[in-house]
Parts: sequence; structure tokens; C-alpha cells
Amino acid sequence: MRILGVPVPFTASEQKAMSPVSRGGGWFSLVRESFSGAWQQNVEVRRDTVLSNPADFACRTLIASDIAKMRVRLVQRDENGIWGEVENRNFGVLTKPNRYQSRIQFFESWVLSKLQSGNTYVLKQRDNRGRVVALYVLEPSLVRPLVSDDGAVYYDLSADHLSGLDRQIVVPASEIIHDRYNCFFHPLVGLSPIFAGGLAAMQGLAIQNDSTLFFQNGAQPGGVLTAPGPIAEETAKRLKEYWDTNFSGKNSGKVAVLGDGLTYSAMRAKNVDSQLIEQLRWTSEVICGVYHVPSFMIGVGQPPSYNNIQSQLTIYYSQCLQVLIEAIEVLLDEGLGLNGEAGAGANLGTEFDLDDLLRMDTATQYDVAQKAKGIATLDEQRRKLNLAPVKGGDTIYLQQQDHSLAAIAARDEQLIEGGNSPASDPSPDSVANDNAMREQAAHALAEIYKGLR
Repeated sequence: MRILGVPVPFTASEQKAMSPVSRGGGWFSLVRESFSGAWQQNVEVRRDTVLSNPADFACRTLIASDIAKMRVRLVQRDENGIWGEVENRNFGVLTKPNRYQSRIQFFESWVLSKLQSGNTYVLKQRDNRGRVVALYVLEPSLVRPLVSDDGAVYYDLSADHLSGLDRQIVVPASEIIHDRYNCFFHPLVGLSPIFAGGLAAMQGLAIQNDSTLFFQNGAQPGGVLTAPGPIAEETAKRLKEYWDTNFSGKNSGKVAVLGDGLTYSAMRAKNVDSQLIEQLRWTSEVICGVYHVPSFMIGVGQPPSYNNIQSQLTIYYSQCLQVLIEAIEVLLDEGLGLNGEAGAGANLGTEFDLDDLLRMDTATQYDVAQKAKGIATLDEQRRKLNLAPVKGGDTIYLQQQDHSLAAIAARDEQLIEGGNSPASDPSPDSVANDNAMREQAAHALAEIYKGLR
């Protein structure tokens, strides 16, 4: 039997010989204890709730969109070991991964799944010749890794009609691209950054919820009604119900008339006393630290100066994005059979185009292109600026005033051997001799450079 071009030869007895990987230590558990006994005290870190935290949401979507916007290039290594972009119709899956997702949507799903659950499972669809013609990012909760008695890895896939799976099947690891993050507890179990930043996210949401309820009450704090003497419990309940009904929520701000010596006292810590803004900013900074995202990139704190913005973006790439990008490139190479010893994928690989990420302003682009003239050809510099090639642009240009010490020493030695002596009078004959000497020196220098080549 074959599903999506994947052979499914497993019998019931063979499946019994496989043991599922333990999900302990934080797989998809919706409730995670931040400390012992936290669940009994209603201190919960729920993954679905954490995902709604603005700072956490901003970090995840920023990382996913930055990676997804980069074009994936198919590159080939030449005889000099240099990787250059090539076209190959056998790997069109890099530009159109599947029937319902664009390239950007596909890689956004890839990265978001990895950040939110710690694992990304990509199912391969093959044609009759065994080539990968489509890739599908699976819902992580529908996938379970299995390990056989001999150590082989398989994946138990639940039905997923969007990806073409109409039944539960078990497939070998060769048919799944498994990208996992922070394998603290098991080599096949990735761990989401939510494991570390979830409590700060829940604290930030609690602060926002409390502020929302406060302003729904007309920014009027709760308080205490005090009587001059003892009152019956029934009377206390009646007064509380009367007060809540007539002077809270949408009725807040109305005039209350108190009798029988009753007094009202507000009972709520002021925002400035509880340092609400500072606490909320701190929770956002903790979340940014967990994702390795500079806090200014999601609107927390002051942005750096103009002269420092480029270095901050470089830090963002090296500390946050690079490991995610490198992991995708390696897994795509392995999953598509690239860079093999023989066959269609020999000396081929995938590479994200970082120019789409680290875009510079126009002045900086021209300055960088000008400084690269001794390294890159003019056409290569113009290609970076999205300009067409020009005649004579396929060569590297260097200024002429730079000479090697060996060439200068040889020139001086030849001039000395030629009997060069200064003229005493600037007569026409001496001027002619000087011109002849200059021509002789230029000819000698040309011969020296020819010999050095």
C-alpha cells in the first residue's frame, strides 16, 4: 500500500514492536507547573493562553516572517568549490511546496510549528520515480515518534485530510523531515521557548486582564463600605449586592448616597505603587530574551541610534535567526537528497538568500558596492542593486598606483644599471634624454610584470 507515494509495509505485529517516545518534560502538555504544587494553586502556564501574549506573539511572528521572506535558492558547487545558483526543474518543490501553500506560507508554518511546539514534522510526497514533489507541514499533535527494538525511527501519523492522509499510518523516518528545537529531555523531542518564557507571558496577561477590568469599572477602584457599628450578615449581603448592581461596571461613576453613618474607602494599590508599567515591560523583555530577539524590534524599550541599528540587526541574525536558517537548509538538503555522491542531487544544496533579510539603505548599498570593486566584477556589483549587466562589466577593476615591492626593486635596479644620471642643464637634448629614459623605464616595468606573471 502507498499513501502520497510513501510505502506502508507495516503489519500489526511489526507496529507492536515499536515503542512511542515519552512525552515527559514538556511535549504538548497544555498545563505546565512552573513550580511544585502550582497547578493546585491555580498558577498555570497554558500553551494556548501564552500564544495570545502580545510580546510572545510578536517574537514568533517576527522570526517566522523574517525567515519566510527570504528566497530559497538551489545552488551547485563548481570545480573551485564555489556555490552558485542554478535552475533545476526536478526541485520545483522549493518554489511551490504543495497545492495549497505558497513558499512564504510554507516556511512560516514550518518556523511557527517549531517555535510553538518545539517540533516541525514535514511529510514528503513522492512521484512514481521516487522524487519529492510536495511537502506538507503536519499538525504536531497528530504525529508521534516511534522507536523500534533495533533503534530505527518511525512516525505514527494520524489522519490529516488536508495533507492527503485518509487514515492513520506509520512511516519510516526517511519520509519525514523532523526539525526539533532544544532537545533537553530526548533526542527526538523538541522543546518550545514557551517552556522558559511561559510564566512571564502569563504574568503579563494577568497584568493586562486586571487593567482591563479596572477600566471597565470606569477606572474606579473597589473599596469597603464601613458601618459605625455591627450589622447583620443579611444586611451586609444586601448592601454589597445593591452596591455592585448600581455602582460598578457600566454604572460606575454614578452618585451614591450613603446613610446610617456608612462610609466608603477605596481599597486598591495605585498603578504607580505596584509599578504596573515596569512589570509589564519586564515580562516582555523576558520573553524577548527567551526568543533571542532584541526588545526594540517588537516595540519594547527605546530603539538604538541610527549608527547602531546595523550592528543590532547583525546580532539578531547571529543569535536568533542563523541557527533556525541553518537547520532548515541542512534538513532540506537531506530530505531532498541533495549534495549526494551521485545522481540528480550531486553537488547541489539549498541556501536562503540573506540579501532579502539584511537589506541596507541606498547610500550604504552603493558604498558597499564601491568598496567591493577589487573583489567582485562590475556586473556582480550591479546585480546586487538589481541593475542589468553592461559591456565590459565582467572583469575586476583595480587602481594602477599599487605595485609590489619586488617590481619596484627590480625597476630601480634596472634603472641604475642603465646608467641613469641627472642632466646639468635643461637643454633640449637633456629633455629628450629624460623622455627616452621614462619610456625605457616604462618598458622595463612592463617586462618585469610580464616576468612576474
